[in-house]
Amino acid sequence: MVADNFIKNVHEVAKEKGIDENIIFDAMEQALITAYKKNYNSKTNVKPKIDRETGEIKIFTYYIVVEDYEDPEVTIDEEGNEIITEPSVPVDAQILLEDARKKVPDIDVGETIEEEVTPEDFGRVAVQTAKQVLIQKIRTAERESIMADFEGKEGELMLGMLAMEDERNYYVDFGRARGILPKSEMIPGEVVKMGSSIRVYLQKVEETTKGPLILCSRKHYNFVRRLFESEIPEFRDGTIVLHGVAREAGIRSKVSVESLDERIDARGACIGEKGVRIASILKELNGEKVDLILYSENPEEYIKEALSPAKNVYVSIMNENDGEKEAVVIVSDDELSLAIGKKGSNIRLASKLTKYHITIKSMSQVNEEGNKDEN
Repeated sequence: MVADNFIKNVHEVAKEKGIDENIIFDAMEQALITAYKKNYNSKTNVKPKIDRETGEIKIFTYYIVVEDYEDPEVTIDEEGNEIITEPSVPVDAQILLEDARKKVPDIDVGETIEEEVTPEDFGRVAVQTAKQVLIQKIRTAERESIMADFEGKEGELMLGMLAMEDERNYYVDFGRARGILPKSEMIPGEVVKMGSSIRVYLQKVEETTKGPLILCSRKHYNFVRRLFESEIPEFRDGTIVLHGVAREAGIRSKVSVESLDERIDARGACIGEKGVRIASILKELNGEKVDLILYSENPEEYIKEALSPAKNVYVSIMNENDGEKEAVVIVSDDELSLAIGKKGSNIRLASKLTKYHITIKSMSQVNEEGNKDEN
């Protein structure tokens, strides 16, 4: 017999965690078999029975009636390996018909005979086993529930609270679960405080032996994409399309946008009245610069636009084959550094966004090369 509140606990756990009671009882019966064999008789074939109304537990040993004992069959294959074929009825579970009829006179071959073998002190073992199974089922159910909640949110933004940190990571509390935000995935230069709210991009959600792993990022380029989609309704209703994001976190992002409605200016919609919309995004990005790039099917126009803030730009497409797209860009001397950007960031981002390898030259460099060719 287990504790009086055993059945009540099973009902409560099943209801609270959304677990089928039969799953708990089945797991408990398997655990009781293991516990019995460990503590009492390892060779006996046993079957526990749990009264699902009272919680009473009884252990039965069972045998299957056979005409003659059947032993494992040993054969040798062509390579000399020994192959053991187990009998249809396990050896320990066999009982001869004549012996079985001494217990149950009308029993026949193939039928099962049971005898109760519940030890007097089995209640203690049963209680401990029941507790362990309930705890394990609660943990399993919580893991499965968290995975169900979060695996569909991979690739989305989520608001959490900074709960703690160690040398390498911050830990973000989402209520029912905790995410890992590596410090290497923070926006460079940003300072955060424990207990404060933080918005993160759910980069990866996966099951591990220790439970669900929720890996977060603020450095990922899709963090910028999701910010625009969440702050600007025209992205959600399909009026404006976001074609791509190229990002060097903490420095600059280039966001490619296109309006499908000629009455709506894509760049203006992103900026918002008096800059309200873009301001909220820039605040989240800790002052990171954002260039809004108007998408074009024309590669020359698109590359020229992508090199913003440089204006006086001439683009020549050298190769349009996928994987080998190349373009040469000529800019005025006074805009060369602007087109290249700090440590080459502007040209790198333009190349990522347009998917073209871009070679940039100043006007004076082109003239000098022309003079050499003439000579």
